[in-house]
Amino acid sequence: MVFARVLRAFGVGGPSVDTVLADPATRPGGRLHGEVRVAGGDYDVLIDNIVLALVTRAEAEDGEALLEFHRASVAGNFTLAAGAREDIPFTLAVPWETPVTHLAGKPLSGMTMGVRTELSVAKSVDQGDLDGVEVHPLPAQEMILAAFDRLGFRLRHADVERGGIYGVRQELPFYQEIEYAAPPEYTPSMDEVEVTFVADESGLEVILEFDKRGGLLSEGRDTYARHRVEHAEAAGTDWVSLVEGWVHQAAYRGTAGFDRRGDSGRL
Repeated sequence: MVFARVLRAFGVGGPSVDTVLADPATRPGGRLHGEVRVAGGDYDVLIDNIVLALVTRAEAEDGEALLEFHRASVAGNFTLAAGAREDIPFTLAVPWETPVTHLAGKPLSGMTMGVRTELSVAKSVDQGDLDGVEVHPLPAQEMILAAFDRLGFRLRHADVERGGIYGVRQELPFYQEIEYAAPPEYTPSMDEVEVTFVADESGLEVILEFDKRGGLLSEGRDTYARHRVEHAEAAGTDWVSLVEGWVHQAAYRGTAGFDRRGDSGRL
């Protein structure tokens, strides 16, 4: 999406800005490329700074709000002449922990992600609208989620929760939960599973929360499991069998190495 707006903070005849993404699709750890196009108004202005920020919608105890989680300056400290235009190319890094917004090429229900442009003139900052961004899963993420689908788990929705996961190293102040309803063969022991990925340069932590309401284990309490997967394992792994083993381990043997109290390390 391209946005264009006259910056009200600078009065009639001030500069305007468009941000154009070459491709809105990316992956965690990837890059976004594009141009910030600034058009001069009726008078010369000193542009103090142009900042791009990644923003997502996150939930917290006090409600839901847009949360900025990564920002980078792409230009600044230059004079834009009246009627002139500056096209500023940029490359914006996407953090490894960035939530996924699309799965199998389709939007994930509940997810919002975008790039917001901030233009600073005379110590005043104007925040533009969001340019939508599509964050597609890493290969291992995609195969794990596809395995849940193959096993009969039904995708419900995804959301972003503020906070951290005990024992897991995180750089961002939130985590994503992708929720699946359990198939009939597992409902005696679980109602749903929530999948969370915390990725880094070499791999990802896979945190599974199995919701059991009056199930066979834990007297109806949730069960947690944590597994480490390297990016290099994406190809050549039987993900359906592996994920099925994770589910069976949680359903019939209780918490698999991770719970609210702590973390026993890699499984």
